[in-house]
Amino acid sequence: MNITLSIDERVAEQARRAAMAMGKSLNQAVRDYLEQLAGRAQLEAEIAEFLDSTARTPGRLRGWKFNRDELQRRA
Repeated sequence: MNITLSIDERVAEQARRAAMAMGKSLNQAVRDYLEQLAGRAQLEAEIAEFLDSTARTPGRLRGWKFNRDELQRRA
């Protein structure tokens, strides 16, 4: 997919130099950033879904808490 961006020429030139310093073209640097951004958004969505799921799960311990002495007796 091709995307056209409108940015200040000075910003583009500075970004081009920064990308060159990383051994990349400006195009590759933008592509890498967008891939990272998309992955981060997906990861954040998955984490939010997991946290929501754990908040709705009542659990199975029914109030029982781990007790070190009790665990030692079982061994």
